[in-house]
Amino acid sequence: MLAAETVLFEDSEGIATITLNRPERRNALSVAAANRLYDLWEEVDRRDDIRVAILTAAPCGTFCAGMDLKEASELRATRGVDVLTLIRDPFHERMRQVRKPIIAAMTGHFAAGGFMISLNADLRVGLAGTSGGITEAKRGRGSPWAMPLLWQMPQPILMEMVLTGELQTIERLHALGFVNHIEPTVEAVLARARSLAATIRDNAPLSVAAGKESILRTMDLGCAEGLESAKRIYEHVYASEDAQEGPRAFAEKRPPVWSGK
Repeated sequence: MLAAETVLFEDSEGIATITLNRPERRNALSVAAANRLYDLWEEVDRRDDIRVAILTAAPCGTFCAGMDLKEASELRATRGVDVLTLIRDPFHERMRQVRKPIIAAMTGHFAAGGFMISLNADLRVGLAGTSGGITEAKRGRGSPWAMPLLWQMPQPILMEMVLTGELQTIERLHALGFVNHIEPTVEAVLARARSLAATIRDNAPLSVAAGKESILRTMDLGCAEGLESAKRIYEHVYASEDAQEGPRAFAEKRPPVWSGK
């Protein structure tokens, strides 16, 4: 399978849809798929016409099984290399740096690297009856990428997930606030993600970008420093043409026309 076929890309009306496309391997992340994702996040950030991205997967019961362990084993046996040395961005940190909002439309179970890429999204829509987990302890790997979860769920829960490697139901993850919405079917998961994406796309682009950056920056810095950083981030938003267009459109009872300036 060509690299472009392992992860599909399409864009329409300001929304990019990125689809993991390895259903025969439970959408596991091969070297080609992982490196393709890196390139696609670069494209999403580079293109001004893309306002928001949806990350989803070909339906097969699993959104993403994580690293392709079969490929990892074959690479070690045939080439004597660790799979991570061939992946440009092993912990998918580029995804966390994307300026546009990312919605994970999780079409099935998600574990290990699958949990990692769902964590790196900004909003998450899950499928009823599925589960997710940080399973690296069961495979002799590690999960440094999971540490941002300390700002997203209680510490004892994260400790349990990292140390036991046990899967958690989507319903529990929703109750903990990690998942925004649960839907009954794959089609409903995608519909909810598209609805959220359309709402975000239609909002003022400078405000959306500053909102995402400020939230993540505050998480990194802590409350007091984060507040000061957020005020600096929003300075150009308040000084923008869009800051005038919003109230004007409201007063004139019409939809705003955002310039992004």
